[in-house]
Amino acid sequence: MEQVFSVFAGLLGGLGLFIFGMQIMSEGMQKAAGDKLRNILEVLTKNPLVSMFTGIILTVLVQSSSTSTVMIVSFVNAGLIGLGQAAGTIFGANIGTTITAQIVSFDLGMFALPAIGVGVALNSFAKRRLRKYVGRAILGFGILFLGMTLMSDSLEPLQDSPYFLSMMKNFGQFPLLGVLAGAIFTVAVQSSSASTGVIIALTLQDLLTFESGMALILGTNIGTCVTALLASIGSNLAAKRTAAAHVVFNTVGTLLILIVLRPFSEIVVLTADSVPRQVANAHTIFNVGMGLLFLPFTSQFVRLVTKLVPGEEDAPEQGSKYLDKRVLSTPSVAISNARKEVIRMSKVAHEMVSEAFEAFLSGDSRKMKLVEQKEEVVDQLEKEISIYLSTISYSSLTKNQSKQVTDLLNAINDIERIGDHSENLIDLTKSTIEDNLPFSDTAKKELTDFHEKLSEMYGMAIDAFENENYEKAQEVVDYDDVIDEMEKILRKHHMLRLNEKRCHPSSGVIYLDILSNFERIGDHSTNLCGIILGRD
Repeated sequence: MEQVFSVFAGLLGGLGLFIFGMQIMSEGMQKAAGDKLRNILEVLTKNPLVSMFTGIILTVLVQSSSTSTVMIVSFVNAGLIGLGQAAGTIFGANIGTTITAQIVSFDLGMFALPAIGVGVALNSFAKRRLRKYVGRAILGFGILFLGMTLMSDSLEPLQDSPYFLSMMKNFGQFPLLGVLAGAIFTVAVQSSSASTGVIIALTLQDLLTFESGMALILGTNIGTCVTALLASIGSNLAAKRTAAAHVVFNTVGTLLILIVLRPFSEIVVLTADSVPRQVANAHTIFNVGMGLLFLPFTSQFVRLVTKLVPGEEDAPEQGSKYLDKRVLSTPSVAISNARKEVIRMSKVAHEMVSEAFEAFLSGDSRKMKLVEQKEEVVDQLEKEISIYLSTISYSSLTKNQSKQVTDLLNAINDIERIGDHSENLIDLTKSTIEDNLPFSDTAKKELTDFHEKLSEMYGMAIDAFENENYEKAQEVVDYDDVIDEMEKILRKHHMLRLNEKRCHPSSGVIYLDILSNFERIGDHSTNLCGIILGRD
C-alpha cells in the first residue's frame, strides 16, 4: 500500500511540476516574444501554408495545442479570422505541440536544477525586461524537467508489477484500447503536452513498448479536442465549426494511421534507437504528415465541416471590401471607393442599433455577442478608412476632392460613435440581466416606440448620405427636433412613475441611460446629413 501511495504521489507531484513548469515557460516565452500574441494573427492570409506556420508558432509560444486551439476558437468567435484561416492554424497547432514531446524525450533531467538556478538568477537580478522573461522561460524549462524526472523515478517500482505491465502490453496488442486510454487521460489533465510527458516518462522506465506508447500518443490527439469543444459552448456558428474542424482533423487522422499502422510503425522505428525517441518521432511524423496531407484540401475540408455543422452564418464579415490601394494614384476613384466603404460601415452600425435593442428586450446572448463582434468590425473599418483617406490626402487634390476627404473622415467618426452607443446598450442590457432588474410593459413600449423612430431616422440619414439627397438630409435634420422632444417627454413620464413608486430606481437609471444613448445616436445621424447640407 505504501508503495502504491509513493507511485501515485510521485506521479501526481511530478505531473503538477511538469504542468507548472510548462505554464511558467509559456509565460516567459510569450512575454519575450511580445505582449500581444494576437499580433501573430496579422500574418494570417488566405494562404493555408502561412496559416499553418502561424499555428506552429502560436503553439510553441503557449506550449499547448489545447490553449492555442481555444485561442483560435475565440478569435473566430470574435470575427478576427475566418474558418478557412482557422483550419490551417489548427493543422499547425497540432505540429507545434509535438515540440514538447521532442524535448522531453531526451533525458535532460541532469539540467533541471542548473536551469532553475539560472532562471531564478536572471528573473531576480536582470535589469532588462527581456532578460527577465528569458529567465522565466529557463526557470519553467527547469521545473518542467524536474517534474519529468520525478514522474519517471516514481514509476520505476511498476517495473515489478505484472498487472501493470500486462495492461500496458494490451495497449500495443489492441491499439484502439490504447487510443481510448490516451484520449481519456488527456481529457482528465486538459493538456496533450502533459499527457505526452507522462507517456514519455513511462517509456523512460521501459514500462511501455513502442506500439503501446504510439497508441496512447494517438489518443492524446483526440483527447485534446475536448478543450476546444468546451470553449465553443455558447459561441457563434463559426466558432463551433472551428472546434468541430479540430475534432474531424484529429479523429480522421488517427483513423487513417490505424489503418496503415504496421507500415507506419516500421517507418518510425527506423528513426531512432530508443523507445522514448521513437514515440516522440511518431507523434511528430503523425501530425506533420496529417497537416501536409490535409493542407492542399483546406477548402474541401472547410466545406465538409460546414456540412457537418449546418446553419446560417451569423458572424459579421471582417475587413474592408472597397479600399483598393492600387487606385490610390487616381484620387477620384480612391475617394469613390472610400465612400462605398463608409456607407457599408454606416449600415453595419445601423444593424448594431437594432440588434442591441432587440437584445435588451429579449436578453438574447447571441445577439449581444453579435453586436460586440460588429463593434470590432466598425472600429477596424474606421482605422482602415482613416489610413486610406490620409494616404489619398498626400496626392494632389482639387478643392472639392479635399472637401470630400474631410467629409468622409467626419462621417466615419460619427458612425463609429453610433457603434459605441450600441455597445453601451449591450452593457446596459448585461447590467439589467445580472441585477435582475424589472421593466414595466409601459417602459418597454415607450423605449420600443423611441427606437423605431430613431432607427427610421438613422436609416433616412444613411439613404441621404448614400444618394447625396439634399431634401432627405434636410428632413432628417428637422426630424432631430422630434427626437429631442420625445426624449424630454419620456423623461417626464419616467419621473412620474418614479414619484408614484411604479418604477424600480435601478431600472430607472438604465432607462434614462438608454434614452441618452438613443438621443446621441440621433445627433450623430443629424451630423451625417449636415455633411450633405454643408456640401450643398
